[in-house]
Amino acid sequence: MKKGKIVLIGTGFVGMSMAYSMLNRGGINELILIDIDKDKTIGEEMDLSHGLPYAPQKMKIKAGDYSDCKDAQIVVITAGIAQKPGQTRLELAEVNTKIMKQITRNIMESGFDGIIIVASNPVDLMSYVVSQVSGLPKNRVIGSGTVLDTARLRYLMADYLKLSSKNIHAYIMGEHGDSSFVPWEHAYVGCKKIKDIMKDNNYPMEDLVKIHRGVVEAAYEIIEKKKATYYGIGMALNRLVRAILDDENSILTVSTYLENQYGQDDIYIGVPAVINSNGVRELLDIDLNEEEQAKLDNSCKLIKEMRKTSIDKIINE
Repeated sequence: MKKGKIVLIGTGFVGMSMAYSMLNRGGINELILIDIDKDKTIGEEMDLSHGLPYAPQKMKIKAGDYSDCKDAQIVVITAGIAQKPGQTRLELAEVNTKIMKQITRNIMESGFDGIIIVASNPVDLMSYVVSQVSGLPKNRVIGSGTVLDTARLRYLMADYLKLSSKNIHAYIMGEHGDSSFVPWEHAYVGCKKIKDIMKDNNYPMEDLVKIHRGVVEAAYEIIEKKKATYYGIGMALNRLVRAILDDENSILTVSTYLENQYGQDDIYIGVPAVINSNGVRELLDIDLNEEEQAKLDNSCKLIKEMRKTSIDKIINE
């Protein structure tokens, strides 16, 4: 395994936003680009490489193929189709499950034995598919989960409070989707609970509900205005990759496998987890109140119902 070697599968807007942020930050020794559109992949390699003279460090960038996965430390999957007008989430999941299944088989046939990060949607379901098909230990298949949702939450909270987002310690949990929720009892600004700050400043608690609604609706609004979201998730994926490469033991709300945590089993969903060079070191099993637990249960129910409808069948075909 080559430390600092990253393979990116999918050179669309999300994948290339991640690649560009990596080019600007540095810390990556080698970046391999793979896509079904080989000409586009070569073009992306050329375009990124022309920025290397102004990058913070040397980096090898190459349009490659699945054989390049063999000694990679991390493979990031952003490939898949976007949801089309009139297409249901289940229909999207079925199409992308077939794509993920083939991609994962191609990765594993190379002899790959590293960590896979999944960003393709619906990300919780696709993380489960990649985990099942790859056979890798569960801690080494990680979905981007609610990492972006959490960033949006912290941005909106910081804007509301007129404070640095670096001092907002709050998390979005559950599905990367409409059924997500915020465990407000565990949301802090600095070392003070957000609920106490709201009370001390006579801020209406309803404003927290509005902030979460803003997180849920953000993607819809961005898509309406510019057709797609990619910069935020590109940065979020770079953050996740960095936590692994630098063995940070950082807490991020990734989509990870639950084995009786939070009363759930055999499912990938977004929860706070400690991330290091081995992938998910451990889950933070925080105490949820009755309302929050019900919201997490609902998220899990939605995902499992989609799986039972057709996803499990496609995986096992």
